[in-house]
Amino acid sequence: MKALLVLLGAVLCLHSGSSLQCYSCKSQLSNSNCKTKVDCETNETCKTDVIRIVGFVNIISKACDSSCKPSYEDFSVGYRNISCCSSNLCNVNAVGSVRYSYGMAAGIAVSVLWPFLNNRL
Repeated sequence: MKALLVLLGAVLCLHSGSSLQCYSCKSQLSNSNCKTKVDCETNETCKTDVIRIVGFVNIISKACDSSCKPSYEDFSVGYRNISCCSSNLCNVNAVGSVRYSYGMAAGIAVSVLWPFLNNRL
Protein backbone atom coordinates (compact mmCIF):
# COMPACT_ATOMS: atom_id res chain seq x y z
CA MET A 1 0.00 0.00 0.00
CA LYS A 2 2.83 2.39 0.89
CA ALA A 3 4.51 1.65 -2.43
CA LEU A 4 1.31 2.64 -4.26
CA LEU A 5 1.10 5.92 -2.35
CA VAL A 6 4.78 6.67 -3.03
CA LEU A 7 4.27 5.92 -6.73
CA LEU A 8 1.19 8.12 -6.88
CA GLY A 9 3.06 10.93 -5.11
CA ALA A 10 5.97 10.64 -7.55
CA VAL A 11 3.62 10.82 -10.55
CA LEU A 12 1.94 13.91 -9.14
CA CYS A 13 5.31 15.57 -8.53
CA LEU A 14 6.43 14.85 -12.08
CA HIS A 15 3.30 16.40 -13.55
CA SER A 16 4.38 19.87 -14.65
CA GLY A 17 0.91 21.35 -14.52
CA SER A 18 -1.60 21.85 -17.24
CA SER A 19 -0.74 23.77 -20.36
CA LEU A 20 -2.52 26.83 -21.66
CA GLN A 21 -5.76 26.07 -23.48
CA CYS A 22 -7.04 28.15 -26.39
CA TYR A 23 -9.91 27.99 -28.81
CA SER A 24 -8.89 27.03 -32.32
CA CYS A 25 -10.46 27.39 -35.78
CA LYS A 26 -9.47 28.46 -39.27
CA SER A 27 -11.30 30.94 -41.50
CA GLN A 28 -14.74 30.70 -39.92
CA LEU A 29 -17.60 33.09 -40.61
CA SER A 30 -19.06 32.74 -37.13
CA ASN A 31 -17.51 32.83 -33.68
CA SER A 32 -19.86 29.99 -32.72
CA ASN A 33 -17.83 27.75 -35.05
CA CYS A 34 -14.65 28.49 -33.07
CA LYS A 35 -15.25 26.42 -29.95
CA THR A 36 -12.63 23.67 -30.38
CA LYS A 37 -10.32 23.63 -27.35
CA VAL A 38 -6.63 22.84 -27.88
CA ASP A 39 -3.64 22.56 -25.55
CA CYS A 40 -0.82 24.94 -26.43
CA GLU A 41 2.87 24.15 -26.34
CA THR A 42 5.24 25.83 -23.90
CA ASN A 43 5.74 29.56 -24.63
CA GLU A 44 2.63 29.83 -26.82
CA THR A 45 -0.21 32.28 -26.32
CA CYS A 46 -3.76 32.38 -27.64
CA LYS A 47 -4.21 34.29 -30.88
CA THR A 48 -7.35 35.63 -32.52
CA ASP A 49 -7.23 36.98 -36.07
CA VAL A 50 -10.33 38.75 -37.38
CA ILE A 51 -10.64 40.12 -40.89
CA ARG A 52 -13.75 42.21 -41.44
CA ILE A 53 -14.97 43.32 -44.81
CA VAL A 54 -17.10 46.35 -43.96
CA GLY A 55 -20.79 45.55 -43.81
CA PHE A 56 -20.37 42.11 -45.30
CA VAL A 57 -18.44 39.40 -43.55
CA ASN A 58 -16.05 38.52 -40.71
CA ILE A 59 -13.40 35.85 -41.16
CA ILE A 60 -12.26 34.51 -37.79
CA SER A 61 -9.22 32.35 -37.06
CA LYS A 62 -8.01 31.29 -33.61
CA ALA A 63 -5.02 29.23 -32.51
CA CYS A 64 -2.03 28.83 -30.22
CA ASP A 65 0.91 30.91 -31.44
CA SER A 66 4.51 31.22 -30.28
CA SER A 67 5.11 34.57 -31.95
CA CYS A 68 1.78 36.38 -31.62
CA LYS A 69 2.05 40.14 -32.13
CA PRO A 70 -1.08 42.23 -31.63
CA SER A 71 -1.85 44.47 -34.58
CA TYR A 72 -4.59 46.42 -36.26
CA GLU A 73 -4.63 47.21 -39.98
CA ASP A 74 -7.27 49.47 -41.48
CA PHE A 75 -8.11 49.00 -45.15
CA SER A 76 -10.50 51.02 -47.26
CA VAL A 77 -12.95 48.10 -47.34
CA GLY A 78 -12.41 46.72 -43.85
CA TYR A 79 -9.81 45.88 -41.27
CA ARG A 80 -7.68 43.11 -39.77
CA ASN A 81 -7.29 42.81 -36.02
CA ILE A 82 -4.88 40.38 -34.35
CA SER A 83 -5.09 39.99 -30.58
CA CYS A 84 -3.07 37.85 -28.17
CA CYS A 85 -3.80 36.68 -24.63
CA SER A 86 -2.33 34.23 -22.17
CA SER A 87 -4.98 32.83 -19.85
CA ASN A 88 -7.00 29.68 -20.38
CA LEU A 89 -9.59 30.03 -23.14
CA CYS A 90 -9.12 33.80 -23.20
CA ASN A 91 -9.73 33.98 -26.96
CA VAL A 92 -13.38 33.05 -26.58
CA ASN A 93 -14.70 36.30 -28.09
CA ALA A 94 -14.26 37.62 -31.58
CA VAL A 95 -16.46 39.88 -33.62
CA GLY A 96 -19.43 37.57 -33.20
CA SER A 97 -21.50 35.73 -35.69
CA VAL A 98 -22.04 37.18 -39.11
CA ARG A 99 -25.33 38.87 -39.76
CA TYR A 100 -26.16 39.68 -43.33
CA SER A 101 -27.84 43.05 -43.26
CA TYR A 102 -30.67 44.29 -45.37
CA GLY A 103 -28.20 46.73 -46.88
CA MET A 104 -26.08 43.89 -48.14
CA ALA A 105 -29.11 42.15 -49.63
CA ALA A 106 -30.18 45.39 -51.30
CA GLY A 107 -26.67 45.95 -52.66
CA ILE A 108 -26.58 42.49 -54.20
CA ALA A 109 -30.05 42.92 -55.67
CA VAL A 110 -29.13 46.27 -57.21
CA SER A 111 -25.89 44.92 -58.67
CA VAL A 112 -27.74 42.00 -60.25
CA LEU A 113 -30.60 44.13 -61.52
CA TRP A 114 -28.53 47.17 -62.56
CA PRO A 115 -27.99 46.12 -66.21
CA PHE A 116 -31.74 45.65 -66.64
CA LEU A 117 -32.60 48.90 -64.86
CA ASN A 118 -29.93 50.83 -66.76
CA ASN A 119 -31.33 49.75 -70.16
CA ARG A 120 -34.83 50.96 -69.30
CA LEU A 121 -33.67 54.48 -68.39
